[in-house]
Amino acid sequence: MCIFSETVYALPNRRKRGYTFGMKTAVSIPNELFDLAERLARRSRKSRSRLFSDALREYVARRSPDKITEAMDQALAEIGERNDPFVAVASRRRLEQSEW
Repeated sequence: MCIFSETVYALPNRRKRGYTFGMKTAVSIPNELFDLAERLARRSRKSRSRLFSDALREYVARRSPDKITEAMDQALAEIGERNDPFVAVASRRRLEQSEW
């Protein structure tokens, strides 16, 4: 198990020295996962801290019902609302087959 710790300072009235303000935290992850993340950070030319922050942000966004609803609403707004009879029938059949 690898204990990973990064420091990002959030000091008032100080110039921003990184990509974000945040807090210091320590996280234990398996060595294999840490090694994979290290390689990915180097390949993508990101700091480890940035890589972990981006990954956590994406993880949280994918599991946030509000964010999912916002994304769906935005997609519908971009393509416009169309009433397609085939889609309506297929959707109804799929919903009838789903457990609620």
